[in-house]
Amino acid sequence: MSAGASARRPTTDAATSARMARQRRSGTKPELALRRELHRRGLRYFVDRAPLPGQRRRADLVFPRLRVAVYVDGCFWHRCPQHATDPKNNAEWWAQKLLGNVERDRATDSALAAAGWQVIRVWEHEDAVTAANRVQTVIEAGR
Repeated sequence: MSAGASARRPTTDAATSARMARQRRSGTKPELALRRELHRRGLRYFVDRAPLPGQRRRADLVFPRLRVAVYVDGCFWHRCPQHATDPKNNAEWWAQKLLGNVERDRATDSALAAAGWQVIRVWEHEDAVTAANRVQTVIEAGR
């Protein structure tokens, strides 16, 4: 096997492929709940936008004038300390994939902080009102 072969996505059965294809990148239920709550409070934001010019990594909510970026992270994809699970099929590939997601999150946080942004990370399992309270506190402190 070549060196690059281990990095390739493993083959999966049709049911697993279909389930993974249904995973939304943006507009998830937890994200929509947070957006509704923030909007109800009169806060306005941009949706699914890169905070820094030329950056491919997009935040779920962006308050550009205040330099606040909000990410609503899925427990599986971003390795929630409470709810992370380890897939049994293709375990090594998934471990590397999920670790890469976490490393990319930390790199994004560092790049934004270095550019003067505040990053708020919300787990998908968090209550929308509680998460909105955290976001609002940061927003109000920046005004």
